[in-house]
Amino acid sequence: MRDAAVVCRELGCGDAVDALYFSDIGPGSGSGPIWMNNVGCSGSESALKNCSSAGWGNHSSCDHSKDVGVICSGNSVYDAPGVRLVGGSRCSGRVEVLHGETWSTVCDADFDQQDAEVVCQELGCGLPVEVLGAAAFGRGEGQVWSEALQCRGNESQIHFCPTSSSLKHNCSHDSDVGLVCDVSVRLVDGGSRCTGRVEVLHRGQWGTVCSEYWDMIDAAVVCRELGCGDAVDALSDAHFGPGSGPIWMNYVYCGGPESTLKHCRLPGWGENNCNHSKDAGVICSGMLVSTTI
Repeated sequence: MRDAAVVCRELGCGDAVDALYFSDIGPGSGSGPIWMNNVGCSGSESALKNCSSAGWGNHSSCDHSKDVGVICSGNSVYDAPGVRLVGGSRCSGRVEVLHGETWSTVCDADFDQQDAEVVCQELGCGLPVEVLGAAAFGRGEGQVWSEALQCRGNESQIHFCPTSSSLKHNCSHDSDVGLVCDVSVRLVDGGSRCTGRVEVLHRGQWGTVCSEYWDMIDAAVVCRELGCGDAVDALSDAHFGPGSGPIWMNYVYCGGPESTLKHCRLPGWGENNCNHSKDAGVICSGMLVSTTI
């Protein structure tokens, strides 16, 4: 995934969603030279050519049946034509709506569940998890949206939602609304959404992370993915209590620039000799005031 992330960033195509082998790509194969093999990117390179490899054209065991592919998230700025999330991750951040040629923030008092559903779905981020008030993802700049959104929840774009010119509140950027859409990681039993036992969603089931080699770089990826600021501590040995269900991840190795914990290196999903007494935890710096939907 770190190699794929470099490709996506070089192309301006956002985050890496998946790194694919030939069997995943479908019928057909490449032709011509196989230029790269044994590619090893750290994740921070600006171009794939800057990553280490066996040497240009050195591929003694390769043929085009092993050609690789990449799925990227799309635009490098996480937005749709009329709405974007800023200051968080791909599916979380401060809500900004395009008004004419200007991006405007939205007041937390004039944003509800139906509005959140439209934004998350328009961005391809599933369903809303939390609406965050009080500029949880930082104060915006410029204008505050001058109309109250009145989405029904089934609109395909935020600009298809009815609006009302009679705002109930006179808001400033201190009241900019933030939104967390469908996420693949969460922090549990820590007293806030930014502290707790690390749990990841895989194959439709939440499971834990073993704390073998769990460190601050891994914790930083979790905090950034959740829009929870910087990592304060990476905790081991079920500091926030043991979880239940699968232990999905072990020997996690993050380079640091990953946008989601799932993009970090690991031996394989569910491959571990751990038990829940070693569940990993994280404390992030963010203390967000949230309203759970």
